[in-house]
Amino acid sequence: MHLERDIDLKPFNTFGIHARADALGRFGDVSTLREMLKATDGLQRLILGGGSNILLTQDFHGVVLMNGISGIELVREDADHVWVKAGAGIVWHDLVLYFVQRGWGGVENMSLIPGKVGAAPMQNIGAYGVELKDVFHELEALRVDDGEVVHFDKVACAFGYRESFFKRAGKDRFVILNVTLRLSKHPVLNTSYGNIKQELERRGVSTPSLVDVSEAVIAIRQSKLPDPAVIGNAGSFFKNPVVSAEVAQRIRAEYADMPGYPTGDGLVKLAAGWLIEKAGWKGYREGAFGVHAAQALVLVNHGGAAGKDIFELSTHILADIQERFGVELEREVNIL
Repeated sequence: MHLERDIDLKPFNTFGIHARADALGRFGDVSTLREMLKATDGLQRLILGGGSNILLTQDFHGVVLMNGISGIELVREDADHVWVKAGAGIVWHDLVLYFVQRGWGGVENMSLIPGKVGAAPMQNIGAYGVELKDVFHELEALRVDDGEVVHFDKVACAFGYRESFFKRAGKDRFVILNVTLRLSKHPVLNTSYGNIKQELERRGVSTPSLVDVSEAVIAIRQSKLPDPAVIGNAGSFFKNPVVSAEVAQRIRAEYADMPGYPTGDGLVKLAAGWLIEKAGWKGYREGAFGVHAAQALVLVNHGGAAGKDIFELSTHILADIQERFGVELEREVNIL
């Protein structure tokens, strides 16, 4: 086991924020993780994967543990499905491509979502009408208190919209080791959400394959979302709010072009990006930080911004949307 001391975390977060940690260690298996937890008992810890869903607003006076658990295993299969276990340290998009190339469907709409596999169930990641819970089977996580490996099924994970047990009651109590997903051997493609259908038509694809859908999603995301290697960001900074049908109707009476997606029980999911753009924040810039010019959901670090500046910008946006529309937005990115 080896711990690096006094580390700059800029290379380990996609916002590209300079923040220091007292120490950093890397683990690629359960035994090393247990050893590190024992050695750092009593210290503050931060488990980090790809660093794609975090905003560092201050130095971290503790130990950062980088999850590098790899490995992809076909657990079982039948005539219709395959069950595949993937290590938490695998890059999510790499796993998506692994499935797509084998003709196993279910995650193609989630192509190019940043981060690693371990973060997927924490956030219940999703895109273009599909969420992780739709293909989730189970996961294994190490309980920090006693080092025991615990199995979690879908119910135990308590998935919600960008929510799970691991973001609430289980926060900091477990380290996700691997995730098992169930994929379809006879996939039914979902091309009705967002601009997938239009992108396929633009490409001249009338009978799309998994590869076609994945490539269309990649193209759409690349056209809207900045590359963190070029402009620091963490993807969508805010969740899409879910409001009552009455609230949605009130806003639509003033803004006929407002998009809304009924979710059942008299509720409607609004597009946070539309609200932020309508409020005039799209393309806003103040020095080294601002709102992306092509996607109002994305806050950006143009280079040299402090995490606290980006956080304060998000606070101003939250207050403005509440005042203008009577809608309470919520940050999707974890704040440290």
